[in-house]
Amino acid sequence: MKRKWEERLKKVDELASLYKRKPLGTVYRPQLSKPWQPRSVWKLFRRQAQAFNFVKTCQEEVHVFALEMNTEDGQRYYLVTTYTELWFYYNKEPKTNLMHGYEVIPEKAVCKLYFDLEFYKSVNPGADGKRMIAKLIELVSKKLEEQYGVKCSAEDVLNLDSSTDEKFSHHLIFLLHKTAFKDNIHVGNFVKTVLQPALVFIENKADAVILRGANSVVSRSSNATVDLDGSVVNLGTVKESSGEWQPNVQKVLENEILQERENSDLSFLVVNDKEGGKQLVVDLGVYTKNRNFRLYKSSKAGKHVTLEIAEDNKFVPKSEKNISVEEQYFLSSLVCNIRFSDIKRTLTCHTPEGKRKRTKQTDSKDANSPSGIRRWNYFSLEELLVYDISKYRWCKNIGRAHKSNNIMYVL
Repeated sequence: MKRKWEERLKKVDELASLYKRKPLGTVYRPQLSKPWQPRSVWKLFRRQAQAFNFVKTCQEEVHVFALEMNTEDGQRYYLVTTYTELWFYYNKEPKTNLMHGYEVIPEKAVCKLYFDLEFYKSVNPGADGKRMIAKLIELVSKKLEEQYGVKCSAEDVLNLDSSTDEKFSHHLIFLLHKTAFKDNIHVGNFVKTVLQPALVFIENKADAVILRGANSVVSRSSNATVDLDGSVVNLGTVKESSGEWQPNVQKVLENEILQERENSDLSFLVVNDKEGGKQLVVDLGVYTKNRNFRLYKSSKAGKHVTLEIAEDNKFVPKSEKNISVEEQYFLSSLVCNIRFSDIKRTLTCHTPEGKRKRTKQTDSKDANSPSGIRRWNYFSLEELLVYDISKYRWCKNIGRAHKSNNIMYVL
């Protein structure tokens, strides 16, 4: 017994002597199991700003991910690690809080074109989600070729599904060949430009447009409308009080009808919301800075439905050495997983002129509204002052007022 103890002490002394000659570094980063994988970086933060500040200090190519820990307060923690290491632990059993994960799309980061589509099934009994996706991909592919000369098809679009019996929910990620957008603000501008006719269609259905002639008033909502399929109804009731057609009214009306028919071509993207109004199946609110976008195979905290490959997905990743098919799908789904060496062209799209004018008009109109500050908070660590605004919901990011969400100013 004494001899064994002496042998153990001798080994400890030898190790102590070795560490004195060759001490460990101040930061110990273990290697993953395979030689081609990067050095380990794995650090959690309570604040997103802290995570991004840490990224700036790392030599490795690391990224920020958001993790939902519980459903009670919606608190998210921010993980800094590499794509490789995240997948190494993400794909293991048993499932952990990593399975409620989100990719943080950094401000001004080059990214892929992406869409978030959703609608409630109960108020849209006749809606065909697969048809919507197929036509949307066809539309976007056409616009990409027209505006940028970029060709793509359904085979270049990763289609992810997390639908439930209550809600249709899909993510689309376009994997354009050697091409990406400058950042997700430019992605949002492009999406809004493409879908502008559908937005106009919704506005025209919601609001009656008054056309004024010399001695008459014509309301398109009651006298001349265009149905969802583009057919004109009630056109014969638009007449002067004397029984004669008013020439200038007729000309304006014809132009309005042509515009309405063009806009109605995108009516397949219009769905009912829970309040009885109309909205786009595409969520235009996801193109904001530092956006959290749910990861492939993740579910929301408290939910069990994960984001999986859709039944109608046509994208198949190319096989790569040392990377499984599942990992390839995971890497393809990451909006910001773009190597500089792989990109030959960066696409830009600035705010449409008409959109900018309408925003200014609305801003001017809302300037006299009785808005105010409901409360304020100061975050000393980030040196941020946050004002919660009351009685004012105009949001420049989505180009309209929020229906239920409030807004805040961050200084």
